[in-house]
Amino acid sequence: MNSIKGKGLSVLKRSNMTAISLVLAAMVVIAGIISPYFLDIYNLQSLIRDLAFVGMIGISQSLLLLVGELDLSVGKISSLCGILAGIMMVDMNVNPFLSLVIALMLGIVFGAINGLLITKLRLNAMVATIGMQSVYGGINLVLTKGKAITGIPESIYSLGKGNLGPIPIPFLFTLGVLILVIFLAKKTKTGRYIYAIGNNREAASILGIKVDRIRVIIYAIVGMISALAGILYVARLGSSQSSIGESWPMMSIASAVIGGVALTGGIGNPAGALIGAAIISVISNVIVLLGVSVYWQSAVSGIVIVLAISFSSLSAILAEKKQKRIKAAAN
Repeated sequence: MNSIKGKGLSVLKRSNMTAISLVLAAMVVIAGIISPYFLDIYNLQSLIRDLAFVGMIGISQSLLLLVGELDLSVGKISSLCGILAGIMMVDMNVNPFLSLVIALMLGIVFGAINGLLITKLRLNAMVATIGMQSVYGGINLVLTKGKAITGIPESIYSLGKGNLGPIPIPFLFTLGVLILVIFLAKKTKTGRYIYAIGNNREAASILGIKVDRIRVIIYAIVGMISALAGILYVARLGSSQSSIGESWPMMSIASAVIGGVALTGGIGNPAGALIGAAIISVISNVIVLLGVSVYWQSAVSGIVIVLAISFSSLSAILAEKKQKRIKAAAN
């Protein structure tokens, strides 16, 4: 029985990845047909550069979704770490690259704070991270008074604006993050614990898994990746701004869900989050190329998120019915 269930889930995961990959391929073909500018090399580079940031946050968010949780403060952590890096570089004359390293470490701290609040105080993850989103956002405004920090050293611009051949450097960072996260999730004991916690937290605890410790570690990793995205975006803009990452929380969740990561935890592959982010980025890019009003862009993004969550719920319902049929047939 367990082997049948395991095989069923394995097939479901593979089919989801294949399906969303085919959807992405079809969307690229359709976009190339309806807009003559879509396949232009400069447009593709711009699309991939935008994809890098949403994809990076989506990959990190998928780790939390695998344990049945989420973090709505990722955008504010990104902007706060970018602002702190900017202050160190511009106002404190700290070496630019040392500033980036310190900002990454601060991202780990902010993420760990989220995790400790949630695990030690038994807070709901959504409520807690909404609160921390306001905390980090408030600190952003206190530090900047709502103004951008300019004068960022040009030595780091290549991290956000540069290309390695035809590939934007931020996307290479995203691929690096994806490789590390997949290795963590699929090839390590911690990764097995993550899936176990997502499937049944109480059972995982009974088996001796340090559930709260794993959760805090994941939040810390998410904080670090959020900081990395914010730092790279500062390098792209050439300034630190409190508005960085405002749309990333919902977009990251939508990317992961579109990519087949279940909101209920325990099912999915972080690689799917990058494919989901690509689908969202293609839609956004085509909207711009077709000259659709900027006001509609937000509405369309919201529709995509709702459809993604609805599809995830529908898939879970169908999978549950399929498992019941298999169980009934086996009996």
